[in-house]
Amino acid sequence: MSYLSKAVRCSIPVAFLMPGLAMAQGADVVAGEITGPERWGTLNGFSAYSIGTSSCNIGDVDLLWDDELGDGTPANLHPVMGQNIFRYKDGRYTQLGQGWLKHAFFALNFNGLCGNDCDPAPNGSALGPGCWDPYSASLNGRQSGMGAKFEVNASTGFHPWPYTGDGTSGNVLFKRIQVRNDDLDPALNPNARYFGEGQYVTPDDAAADNDDNNATYREISVGNFSNGWQLNFTGPNRIGDPGIFAWKEVDPDVELVAVDVPSDGRFWVAYRVTDNGDGTWRYEYAVQNLNSDRAADQFIVPIDSGVSVSNIGFKDVDYHSGEPFDNDDWVISQGGGDLTWESPQTFTRNPNTNALRWGTMYNFWFTADAAPEMGDVTLGLFKPGTAADQTVSILVPAATTVCLPDTNGDGMVSPSDFNAWIVAFNNQAPECDQNGDGLCNPQDFNAWIINYNNGC
Repeated sequence: MSYLSKAVRCSIPVAFLMPGLAMAQGADVVAGEITGPERWGTLNGFSAYSIGTSSCNIGDVDLLWDDELGDGTPANLHPVMGQNIFRYKDGRYTQLGQGWLKHAFFALNFNGLCGNDCDPAPNGSALGPGCWDPYSASLNGRQSGMGAKFEVNASTGFHPWPYTGDGTSGNVLFKRIQVRNDDLDPALNPNARYFGEGQYVTPDDAAADNDDNNATYREISVGNFSNGWQLNFTGPNRIGDPGIFAWKEVDPDVELVAVDVPSDGRFWVAYRVTDNGDGTWRYEYAVQNLNSDRAADQFIVPIDSGVSVSNIGFKDVDYHSGEPFDNDDWVISQGGGDLTWESPQTFTRNPNTNALRWGTMYNFWFTADAAPEMGDVTLGLFKPGTAADQTVSILVPAATTVCLPDTNGDGMVSPSDFNAWIVAFNNQAPECDQNGDGLCNPQDFNAWIINYNNGC
């Protein structure tokens, strides 16, 4: 059956809605439920998990589900499902692990989960409007049906066929979500909270520009250790929200900002600033690449020269099982009024360097002796393209205010500052420069008089 005939068959409006989600024009898949997680075992200090995903087509046409054409030729017009696990601990929200992608192969077109008006598509080659299709955690962790992430363009949904890894299996960790046992141990992580995420990527959903609601997250509880920590979903399905949203669920003071790259995909930037009560503030940032193929290779925060920063940190999530990407940490530098995290190499030098690719979340943090104010941070884009690096307005350390005529630094502008300026002039000290030309000369005396009369 051709795509056109499917679209015509489903042109009649379908009266169904999932709670909080409106029916969309075109194909629109969401993870209506995520289930599991399935525990597969432990090896070398890591445990393997997979997450079940039940898809709902909330669009008004069929969602393609072809893994082969009518003549038996393989096809790539079907969804792939990503799987991730996150943790909130001590005010920081990080990604603990990611898995390879489950390739869909047959749409069952059930009624109920997405509403009660399923318009089923025949032959399993599409998911009709209002219909749902379940993939259990066990099925999504079956290694032979899992493919690599590197060859999937999450912005368009394109991937080659046959896909890398088709039919291959390995040890218990291979291709599955890999999480360090220590990162799940309740004794080592008191009061930590955990979350799982399932995400769909598929071509016709992306072509309809309906691909920003394809991820769903849900809270996880940690049970006993037996061949790995037992994980169970406990919270409700947060349908259409990616995993980074869980940080705000835990801490309402977290702010979230969407960054949409023209002709590409979406990033989510989350941030939280905490007053330490000792004249310093803790700045926490997380950036999740939802579906940008161009990826990111820089995160730049403006830092005034008078602001002191410390406890600078970074965290990413590792690739594994033969994905070609490097896992080297980003390089941190400060200078020119900026604090910068960036990929170890550029795209031109090494296309497989560590970049913030789709389906992953990275963290950036530091402590500063300046209170927060709104400012523009820069999200540098990794792959070449027409759109420039993106800026987003969030909380950053406020620039310091210098009172030029207060040359003795006592916090007051008074005649005693004149004597201090004379001393600075004689010693060629920085306080001498009152007109900002970088020099210390007699012209600065007239500038000091003007600054003194203007006050601070």
